[in-house]
Amino acid sequence: MRSIFCISCVFLFFFSCKKEAEKTKPILENITESVYASGVIKSKNQYQVYATVNGLIQKVLVSEGDVVKKGDPLFLIKNETSKLNTENAKLAAQFADISTKTDQLNELKGNIEVAKKKKQNDSILLVRQRALWAQQIGARIELEQKELAYSNSVSAYEAAIFRYNNLKKQLDFADVQAKKNLAISKSQEQDYTVKSQTDGRIYSISKKEGEIVGLQSPLAIVGSANDYLIELQVDEYDIVRIKPSQQVLLNLDSYRNQVFEAAISKIDPIMNERSRTFTVEANFTKQPPTLYPNLSSEGNIVIKTKQNALTIPRNYLLNDTLVLLENQEKRKIETGLKDYQKVEILKGLTANDVILKPTK
Repeated sequence: MRSIFCISCVFLFFFSCKKEAEKTKPILENITESVYASGVIKSKNQYQVYATVNGLIQKVLVSEGDVVKKGDPLFLIKNETSKLNTENAKLAAQFADISTKTDQLNELKGNIEVAKKKKQNDSILLVRQRALWAQQIGARIELEQKELAYSNSVSAYEAAIFRYNNLKKQLDFADVQAKKNLAISKSQEQDYTVKSQTDGRIYSISKKEGEIVGLQSPLAIVGSANDYLIELQVDEYDIVRIKPSQQVLLNLDSYRNQVFEAAISKIDPIMNERSRTFTVEANFTKQPPTLYPNLSSEGNIVIKTKQNALTIPRNYLLNDTLVLLENQEKRKIETGLKDYQKVEILKGLTANDVILKPTK
């Protein structure tokens, strides 16, 4: 009989414990509302290096980890066709050089002088014949012959000048064109030396000597050697709340139990349709001592902060608009800021009210 009584007591004890609900009171404390975003660390000005021509990698001039300056050569690409084109353009430029064509021009200059002297001589003969004809000396046909000879010599002189000017124009044009073709070939030849577009560090090299490269084949990854940023992914439902200069509180797997501050610097205006997120960039307020690209991070973008707000735990809410009082009465409330654990109470409760945690 005694054992039955004890069992009953134990049962009643556990039953009463089970029935007793957790309770709390609203408290005054600071609350911060934020948006969660996952992300990675990237070096500033990070980009993939591409070749602008097709060919074979003749030589890799850098190693991973090297620090380079803008314009430093990174890769040499071999292409025999380009080399031959440059040599042909050089030969054509040498052949077309107007300074090598002086013999042709001098020949035509000589023809001009001969035609000029003949014109002058025919002019003198014509003047004499006209004077004789004025004195009725000589035949009419002789005058006409002298006039025809002078007219022909004038035409020959003008034709000699035209041939000289025309040849000079052709030679000038050929000279300029050949030099431009040579400059174009040399410029294209420079494309076979892949250079760095910025000061930075070589973080990755994806091609080796002897490999074939095309216009769509990345050769390396280059980025800033010391400056880093955070690339965050923000859900489409939260993006309208994100503004430049907002504070970001970051956790890095490489720095456990530490929180770093950053500020929003850029919001990409287009959504990634696959992930339904927007890319947001942030700059460190104080950068960690050692960083590497592609380190993972988690951030909370601070939307709003309020001092001395009346708050309760979020798990004490009923349908986000009600709370359960100690006397089992449900009361409608108005909420404000929310974080992952607590919520601000704007109306409906005071610091003296006792509320119960809803049972599931």
